[in-house]
Amino acid sequence: MRRNGGWPHLCRVNFLESIKLVGRRRRVVSFFIKTPLHSFLLILAAIFPALLGAAPQQAGTEAHTKPAAATDQQAANPANFQQLPYQGTPPALPQDQGTLGLHDMLRRLGTTARLMQTVAHPDDEDGGMLTLESRGRGDDVLLMTLNRGEGGQNKIGSNLSDVLGVLRTEELLAADEYYGVQERFSRVADFGFSKSADETFQKWGGHEIALGDMVRVIRSFRPDVLVARFSGTDRDGHGHHQASAILTKEAFRAAADPKRFPEQIAQGLQPWQAKKLYLGNVCGFGAATCENNKWTVKLNTGTTSADLGESYVQFAMEGLRHQMSQGSANWTVEPGDRFTFYKLVDSVEPPKLDKDGHEKDFFDGIDTSLAALAARSGEEQAKAPELRHELTLIAGKIAAASEAAKSGDSSGATGPLMGAAAELRRAREQVEKSTLSASAKSDLLARLEEKSQQAELALNDALGVSLEATLVSRVGPDGEPIKEAAPNESDAITTVSPGQEMLVAVDFHNGSKERLVADGLKLEVPKGWATMSDRSRPIAVKPGDHMSVVFRLHVPKDAKYTRPYWHRDNPETESLNHIDDDEYATLPFPPPVLRAQVEYSLAGANGRAEKNSIQATVITQFVNEDGRPSARPVAVVPMFSVALEPGTLVISTHNGSSTDVTVGVTGNGNRDTQGVLRLELPAGWRSEPAQFAVGFAHRGEKKDFQFKVFPAGLQEGKTKIRAVLQANPQEFSEGYTLVSREDLGSFYYYQPAVQRVSIVDVKAPHDLKIGYIMGAGDDIPTVLKQVGMEVTLISPERLASENLNAYGTIVLGIRAYDTQKDVVANNKKLLDFVAAGGTLVVQYNSGVGDFNDGHFTPYPAELSRARVSVEDSPVEILAPDDEVFHYPNPITARDFDGWVQERGLYFMDKWDDHFKPLLSCHDPGENAQKGGLLQAKYGKGVYIYTGYSFFRELPAGVPGAVRLFVNLLSAGHESK
Repeated sequence: MRRNGGWPHLCRVNFLESIKLVGRRRRVVSFFIKTPLHSFLLILAAIFPALLGAAPQQAGTEAHTKPAAATDQQAANPANFQQLPYQGTPPALPQDQGTLGLHDMLRRLGTTARLMQTVAHPDDEDGGMLTLESRGRGDDVLLMTLNRGEGGQNKIGSNLSDVLGVLRTEELLAADEYYGVQERFSRVADFGFSKSADETFQKWGGHEIALGDMVRVIRSFRPDVLVARFSGTDRDGHGHHQASAILTKEAFRAAADPKRFPEQIAQGLQPWQAKKLYLGNVCGFGAATCENNKWTVKLNTGTTSADLGESYVQFAMEGLRHQMSQGSANWTVEPGDRFTFYKLVDSVEPPKLDKDGHEKDFFDGIDTSLAALAARSGEEQAKAPELRHELTLIAGKIAAASEAAKSGDSSGATGPLMGAAAELRRAREQVEKSTLSASAKSDLLARLEEKSQQAELALNDALGVSLEATLVSRVGPDGEPIKEAAPNESDAITTVSPGQEMLVAVDFHNGSKERLVADGLKLEVPKGWATMSDRSRPIAVKPGDHMSVVFRLHVPKDAKYTRPYWHRDNPETESLNHIDDDEYATLPFPPPVLRAQVEYSLAGANGRAEKNSIQATVITQFVNEDGRPSARPVAVVPMFSVALEPGTLVISTHNGSSTDVTVGVTGNGNRDTQGVLRLELPAGWRSEPAQFAVGFAHRGEKKDFQFKVFPAGLQEGKTKIRAVLQANPQEFSEGYTLVSREDLGSFYYYQPAVQRVSIVDVKAPHDLKIGYIMGAGDDIPTVLKQVGMEVTLISPERLASENLNAYGTIVLGIRAYDTQKDVVANNKKLLDFVAAGGTLVVQYNSGVGDFNDGHFTPYPAELSRARVSVEDSPVEILAPDDEVFHYPNPITARDFDGWVQERGLYFMDKWDDHFKPLLSCHDPGENAQKGGLLQAKYGKGVYIYTGYSFFRELPAGVPGAVRLFVNLLSAGHESK
């Protein structure tokens, strides 16, 4: 996705509600920027002394034109940093650049087809179908994903809950770049695995909340065809999957009913009736064949695309592989036919079926030509009598541009595209002046605006023009901005805080064969921001030349931070997100803060100057860890980030005379920025010291401050500690985290500077040495240390040489066999450790086949996908006399109260008689699951397998789970 096309104009009809998105690389759908780190970026740069020391009298006072020269890399190669997709995947997809990008946009210009697919979670989508429809046929496609996957497992790290939701949003948007689709979300959260739609709706507060969000998206996007990925039956498995299809069936008709969700109508949305509704999963996912009576549309996503260089499903899989937290990094699809099936279940008109009850595609019977737009107003067509003729002329010019582009010389498409853009403007003017009803006018204007955006982007493609907007540190003596990528990410100024200033260089490059006149180059900023040096005088830019303008910006003290527009107060108990800013509801993220725009004109065939425009998001450039150029958009963050680390503190009543609390503070001001840090403690508690003076030597510096906290009157229960930094006259009491990955973009996750304190009556043997081998990543070791256990992290790579006899118990973190080849290679060493008298605690693994084939257990046992998803399902202690329920803590039924999200997952379903099942539980209506906690004597030691979700329970400070896990670690050491 190219930066120069990444921010198309938004539809001028109902700003955010009716945004038209023209196709992945320049989509505003995501409304945030995806950067070279592979999806969306986001960032703002702040000024420190060096920024202000650069000839302020010249900063942005003139627009400069300069021929491209070999001595100026940026001028000679304006695509230098342009290759960094700021709204997509790095490097920029070749299919979105140059001639291929022009072909794609021309396909989109030639059709009015709109398709919307609904799914439950990131990675549910039918990527092959989406790519075929969007990139293959030019349809405008939107994917609505109900939740952000925040309740799932993280197969590459320890981040869970809402921060995982931010990561998965980034991953999905990276995949969307390949599919070529827009993205929307509802406010419901992923609360974990659900076995029924009924439980799902109960957690989501019924149908209406998610349904209202889906109806809002349908009314704003106005699809011709609505396609559910799932069937709405038990065949879908996950209750969220079932719910997504059930809601889609309801929304198909509800969106057209003005009596449903009338508040949306009052806000300016119009009812919308999609023409057809399809359900998926009619034959099972990945089915190569399907009985004729089960499907209506059969699509071959294995068809090879000349522009993509592979099949549609293969290209989609390249995108899906960025959803690494789902375990998709190595997924592949072999060349060849790959079919996907959908069933037509509702239609507002009699469907056009063949003798077998089938259609060729979703749009059979729907006229998606440009000229057919005029017919959308039905009997009102006479109120815009010239519209069909205008649209026919436009279609002809687009066809001519497409024919010219086939030659490989994109410039040949310039003339027809200029004519199409001009005719589109006239068509919009005609509709605006007409007496069409509000509903008909709104729909036509939105669709014509979309086509105008696409024509604008296609014309930019054909001309090869580009626009860069970059944070710079200074301006040279000649007034030219000095563009230097920071030598590394830590040195890059990637954020700005309220009250600060910055310099932004905007560079317009004319890569065409035409003389262009740049006019109205400006920086678009939020309300209240001060800008200097907007150049208003038109400047002629010759072929190969560029024009630069430098702006000085002042960020107001009340500037909004770059942050998610949604949150949950308590992710452990809430299944709905609170929407903090309704303006952005359903978008993946709020839009980037700053955007540059320039209008330019060129002489048309009639001698009249035809105007076009181009936009770019303001970015910061730096070199990443691998030495490659990277970029992020500018972001606004607080002057101080304050975070209590970790977010949960577990205090044992048996060793809780004092505890250490660490507060991490990052300063975003200059060296004169100072404050006072203190803790707000429960009544009767105190800290030493009472407060810290805080100051920083340079911007972006982070310091940790450690308080010793002395609790009082410890009794089992929950409380909290809050950190506050006073920097007169403001108080700062929240922290932010940059959520990013090399193959993704970036966004910021905010949390209040609050540490949830769980006071637990737990006895922990202090002389028992624990060795913890991390798998995919979890926070259990932190909690064990907090309650007084001696825990040493053993890296998997060190396992072969480590002296395990130094430990009493070894713990394998979650999915250790799935993710750590060294654990697999050294499994015999682990079992020998048990045979010699040690205790080995193995937590769940999700690679069922590989685990069973590996025969990692000391005696035969088979892992399954069985789970108990209801967190408060009754638990039966099967071996009440076993020491594991008595030492060092007595375990009773109350220890299974207050668990979060689930009981457990990936239980064993078969095991040798050497294993003793210790617990039993089950979801409502199901048989007892006894394979969640197995214990076996092996040699002189103890082997334990547990599928119970301690990786969720201990970081949440669940008292009973803490006690039980300590007992598991102590098994076999009762008399030692």
